[in-house]
Amino acid sequence: MDQEWVAILLLGVAGFLVGGVYSTWRNDSRGLAVGFGIAALVAIGGAVAWLM
Repeated sequence: MDQEWVAILLLGVAGFLVGGVYSTWRNDSRGLAVGFGIAALVAIGGAVAWLM
């Protein structure tokens, strides 16, 4: 049960980062959006790895 909280937290961070990707992409800051996207993918990958 305690380990699931870490995965949920990582997925929450990933969701926050995806929102940052959307926001920065619309404001024509493509480089920062790509950076946020990579960080979101790492957070999602970490959550999946944590659950396995």
